[in-house]
Amino acid sequence: MKYDLLIHNGMVVTMNSGRDILINGIIGVRGGKIECVEEESSTQEKSLPEASEVIDADGGIIMPGLVNTHSHLPMTLFRGLADDLPLLEWLNDHIFPAEAQHINPDSVYVGALLGCAEMLLSGTTTCCDGYFHEDKVAEAVDRIGMRAVLAQGVIDFPAPGVLDPKENVEFAKGYTERWQEASPLISPSIFCHSPYTCSADTLKRAKAGANEKGVLFQIHIAETQSERDQIRSEQNMSPVKYLDRLGLLDEHTLLIHAVWVDEEDIAIIAESKANISHNAGSNMKLAAGIAPVPEFVQAGCTVGIGTDGCASNNNLDLFQEMDLVAKLHKAKTLDPTVLNAPCVLEMATIGGAKAVGLKQLVGCLEIGKEADIIILHSHRPHLIPMYNPVSHLVYAVTGADVRDVIVSGNIVVKNRKILTIDLDEVMAEVRKIEQRIIGK
Repeated sequence: MKYDLLIHNGMVVTMNSGRDILINGIIGVRGGKIECVEEESSTQEKSLPEASEVIDADGGIIMPGLVNTHSHLPMTLFRGLADDLPLLEWLNDHIFPAEAQHINPDSVYVGALLGCAEMLLSGTTTCCDGYFHEDKVAEAVDRIGMRAVLAQGVIDFPAPGVLDPKENVEFAKGYTERWQEASPLISPSIFCHSPYTCSADTLKRAKAGANEKGVLFQIHIAETQSERDQIRSEQNMSPVKYLDRLGLLDEHTLLIHAVWVDEEDIAIIAESKANISHNAGSNMKLAAGIAPVPEFVQAGCTVGIGTDGCASNNNLDLFQEMDLVAKLHKAKTLDPTVLNAPCVLEMATIGGAKAVGLKQLVGCLEIGKEADIIILHSHRPHLIPMYNPVSHLVYAVTGADVRDVIVSGNIVVKNRKILTIDLDEVMAEVRKIEQRIIGK
């Protein structure tokens, strides 16, 4: 039995149902899927199973690729453009105008390539994205060889690629049709920006369209106190209750941010089985607040971790985000046991996969799953000694420790070099866009 790819000589953090850790593990891959996950015997090293390609992990950590549950990939173009501002001022006075002037199919494509490269180099193999001109995002993701849930954005005013808001939902449905069978790495989705930028009719039509196509429905919800107060004033209920009244909450809905929620909201989310993307870094930077993630977890909600876009976080390093999530909630609750390392690592792997509807494919290393695997250097001063690898993954590892990245059995990063695109060329194109933005 010959494998396409064999990975050995490393500690395997499986994130399977037993959360098994194999001190000296071996993984066999064939046809893009994992066919073997086991402990390497003392005699096996000299007679490894036959494989077309063998990767020696050199004593590093082998683990599932991370799952980023919320991003806006082309917004790498606006990294650092308007920092240290309140959300609505940041959005209305800077980001929306910048998008109107500089977002087009070409800029979206190159911005998405840059975002994908940054994610892959820092260990994220799957992202959940929402933006405009999402066809171009999908082309970029497919080219670089990353896995993604990609949503066409829906909003009730003229947007890049959809100048007539009356066409927003039908355009999004058409996008999902184009990409449902186009690439095994891409799952299309529909993304309503928020309940304050989309009417009740738009929200219901978009969710119905997502249900019709069998795809994930995404929405920013209860991100800021002002949003919560606005919806309460207009609808006489919280944003979560409003979505629930409209029939938008179910296991195929991803609620992004969910900061300003109360106990009743949490109970509604839990009962509906809607999923949550927690974006601690973005929430902190925009002073939006701190989501009640420990309460979500206690209520049995599925929670994944997202970075949000580079305009509101500045980087897409999910290892950094894990560290932030764990520490933020300890500081808030004054309880060092809250959101411990195993819980947070689950959010970034199998929990995130479940939140975006891909649990059956990715999120852990077990037979039958897609071979989305990352290998980390461990011979680094900040990773020695290593008493608890899971603790290290949350509190010590950074994206810069990622050495190799495999997606669906294909090596896309080897020795920290992306193999599928010319990254220098992509960065040069982004710098040209930067100069045009500066010129404006």
